Amino acid sequence: MKANQLIRCVVQYSLSLPYFSSQVSAGFPSPADDYVEQDLDLNQFLVEHPSSTYFVRVQGHSMTGAGIQDQDILVIDRSITPKHGSIVVALVSGELTVKRLSYEQDVIWLRPESPDYPSICIKKDDDFQIWGVVTSVVRRFTKTGF
Repeated sequence: MKANQLIRCVVQYSLSLPYFSSQVSAGFPSPADDYVEQDLDLNQFLVEHPSSTYFVRVQGHSMTGAGIQDQDILVIDRSITPKHGSIVVALVSGELTVKRLSYEQDVIWLRPESPDYPSICIKKDDDFQIWGVVTSVVRRFTKTGF
């Protein structure tokens, strides 16, 4: 992931779409309500701080255990303070990576969510910066550009 792949969030207008308050069963089918209870604005749902929110497309499979797949789009909020356990986008030696942040006795680790990838131990002299906290994942099931 390179820094030039980041896309700034620009909220120019509100887009409210129908939101069915009924939940969709992922087990046995349940009766559906045939009415829309409210509208859902995806800007408000996905973006809490527009001026500090960015999008980036994932390349790779190191975070599949966290539900982040290759080619997903991450919503990153730079105004959120990262904590132990946060999924973050970090700049390590000039390259962006998405990993789970872990603090263990004064040592910072960036942990993948796949056993096929190694953890990254951040040393004192490393060129390292936490760029932002991942707040959401956007995934399309059909390929239609962007």
